[in-house]
Amino acid sequence: MQTASGPALVCGRLQEVADHLFTTRQWMLGASGPAGRDLEDAWREVAAGVGVDSEHLVRARQVHGRGVLVAGRNQRLSSTPSNLDVADIVLSRERNFAAAVQVADCVPLLVADRRTGAVAAAHAGWRGLALRVPETTVAALMREFGSRPVDLIVAVGPSIGACCYQVGADVREQFEHAGFSRAAIERWFSSSPDPTSRNPSRAVVRHARDSEHWFFDGWSAVREQLEGAGMPPEQIFVAELCTASHPDRFCSYRRDGSGTGRLAAVIVPGPPGP
Repeated sequence: MQTASGPALVCGRLQEVADHLFTTRQWMLGASGPAGRDLEDAWREVAAGVGVDSEHLVRARQVHGRGVLVAGRNQRLSSTPSNLDVADIVLSRERNFAAAVQVADCVPLLVADRRTGAVAAAHAGWRGLALRVPETTVAALMREFGSRPVDLIVAVGPSIGACCYQVGADVREQFEHAGFSRAAIERWFSSSPDPTSRNPSRAVVRHARDSEHWFFDGWSAVREQLEGAGMPPEQIFVAELCTASHPDRFCSYRRDGSGTGRLAAVIVPGPPGP
């Protein structure tokens, strides 16, 4: 979809339940250098994109953990990251409070409950996936708002894919120590990149082959964790767009380094369903 601030992505099935969007590179959220924009202005535009004012855009200081922040419960609202509450999962059922996260290769998840109207925005890099952030998000919605997994719809936005995401053996070991099955780990980690016509590998990794490194499929890890939490597979929608493969569309820390911008994912609670 096209917005006043630039193109954005939406999931059709999720949009039926809750207004939301995933920003693209053109928004230049938090980028350094001459292309960057004032961060407060950028977040104000994100809020406007889903029809709320910036004072009701609830964000958190993300630390690659699995902490949960519930909108409307005395959280600190600030455009300065150091002043925000620490969390990587933001929940809301207040219709004037939008939940938002930012990413630059990590997985952004937007979840809506079509029965209660509650929503969640979650941030999960490999550390978050090892900590089971997708499962934790579902559990938090159940605990806080009485959600049922069968009523949830989730959109998984652009993030780095197995075509480009090479990680060290220590990352695979973290998943082993976290208790994931050997079969799951074998599915999520491969010894060579997995490009597609839609997501070509970056030149630097195209011919990579190193016994001490693996290519990580975060999309499969997210999907399987959500299914393991009880969500129906047909209600999980994964964009399968690699941030590193598309420099004209998405920001990517792995591709561009620390000066790159960030992508935002934001969602507003919908009305309770029948």
